[in-house]
Amino acid sequence: QVQLVESGGGLVRPGGSLRLSCEASGRTFSQLAVAWFRRGPGKEREFVAGLKKGMGTTYAADGVRGRFTVSRVSGKSTAYLQMNSLEPEDTAVYYCAATSGSPIVSSLSRVSTWEFWGQGVQVTVSS
Repeated sequence: QVQLVESGGGLVRPGGSLRLSCEASGRTFSQLAVAWFRRGPGKEREFVAGLKKGMGTTYAADGVRGRFTVSRVSGKSTAYLQMNSLEPEDTAVYYCAATSGSPIVSSLSRVSTWEFWGQGVQVTVSS
């Protein structure tokens, strides 16, 4: 069993940056694929970005590509979501998710793909 704990959320002004962290117990992120999802007010949980294990190829949703970057520390149990040029529409609870499997690209955005979930961290973008 893998436990995930997110941190780094908070209040930021539009145009600002935040970096979220995800700590995994029991595994390193070299052994796990990792993703970030978010749930905005009144919205469904949606895929934000993902990173496959092994080569660590990254993917990002259309609305955040070029602004958000997912990464991991090689051999460690920490993954990050760097968020730049934040917009009020990015306000949401952000969740870290992981799986020991090797999901195909088309399945990265599915909630059911991911075995393990963190408790979520609030990000609020407001002036």
